[in-house]
Amino acid sequence: VQLVQSGGGLVQPGGSLRLSCAASGFTFSTSAMSWARQGRGEAPDWVSGIYTDGRTYYPDSLKGRFTISRDNAKNMVYLQMSNLKPEDTAIYYCVAGPPLYCGGHVCEGELRPPHWGQGTQVTVSS
Repeated sequence: VQLVQSGGGLVQPGGSLRLSCAASGFTFSTSAMSWARQGRGEAPDWVSGIYTDGRTYYPDSLKGRFTISRDNAKNMVYLQMSNLKPEDTAIYYCVAGPPLYCGGHVCEGELRPPHWGQGTQVTVSS
């Protein structure tokens, strides 16, 4: 399994960014996909998830600003982020699998999804 991310970088508050993730090594069309992020010194949190039937998930705090999408023909998953805020600054990860919560955060140990992208820094600053 390989998840290769692109996009990210520095953006001013209120700006937009799109992250991309190219998946290979597994049957993409039958796998839920997710995005997670981890701020400095913080536990990773789920940002969004998209299931095989197209249903999407967002935590309430991100609804309306983040949009996840997938292209099964290209084995790609995307995260469109708009109206970005300084608190969105984090390393963002593409994850193969659905967003599973343990105690309000990404599960660790045996329940942690095994396949993550390399991570992409997103910095929101003026």
